[in-house]
Formats: sequence, structure tokens, C-alpha cells
Amino acid sequence: MPADSSTASVTPGLGTLRRAPEGLPEADLRPPVVAESNDPFTTLRVIHLLARIERGRPVRLDDVVARLNATHLDWIFSPRVVADVAVRLQANWLADYRNGSGIVLDDGPYGTTIAIEDSSRVDPWIVRQAERERAECGERLAAFSRLDRAAGEG
Repeated sequence: MPADSSTASVTPGLGTLRRAPEGLPEADLRPPVVAESNDPFTTLRVIHLLARIERGRPVRLDDVVARLNATHLDWIFSPRVVADVAVRLQANWLADYRNGSGIVLDDGPYGTTIAIEDSSRVDPWIVRQAERERAECGERLAAFSRLDRAAGEG
């Protein structure tokens, strides 16, 4: 017998949830994300890949973009956004080491390339770059979790 809403008492909270109906699909899909410049989630993904490319050899930026798009199927990375991250890394390298040899962007015969110095100082440095972006991601997630309205009011 259906509950009569005129006589049922209302209490705060949902209470115990019933089992899902048989065949109810999971709601675990993630919407697609278009990667944006100056977004820590984008930057972290790009740095994570750049940390693993071959050192001391120019790599086409288009190949980096293609690998990012193949790895993160729910994301779309554009060459401009990946180049923006590479330029920021180059600027950070210059600020930290006062030379331009660590991260080199160049126009090659097959398009823009990125080369990362083959030295022992690169790995710890790029890990710090990724850690900084990961911390910013955490801060953004924490700020988002404090919002209680879709309009962004906390």
C-alpha cells in the first residue's frame, strides 16, 4: 500500500536507502573534460607525461598531445594547452636554474618540439612541479566540497 503523504510524518534525513532495483545501471560515468590552460588538473596530467618522455631529445608536441588524448579518454587536450604548460615549465626552470637548457621549446621541421635536459637535476625538479600542481588540485577540490549550491554559494 502506498504511503499516504497526508498522514506520514516528515523527519530530516533520508534514512536507510532501499536496495537498487534489479538492472539499475551504475551512475559512475564521468563527463568529458576539455583541458584548459592554467588549470592544475590539466597541468598535472601534462607534467605527469612530460616527466616520462625521453630526455635530451626533441619530442613533437603533437605526439605529446596524442598520447595525452589516448591515455585520458575522458579528456581532450589541444596543442595550445599543452604548449602553455610547457611554457610555464620553461619559465619555472629559468627562475629556478637561471638557464634555458632545461626545458627547450623549438619549431622543428615537423612542428613544435619540446626537449627536456638529460641531467640528474630534472627528475627531482619535475616531481616538485607535479607536487605543487597536485596540491593545487587538492585545494580546488576542498573548496568545491565546501560549496552547497550549484551557483557556487558556500
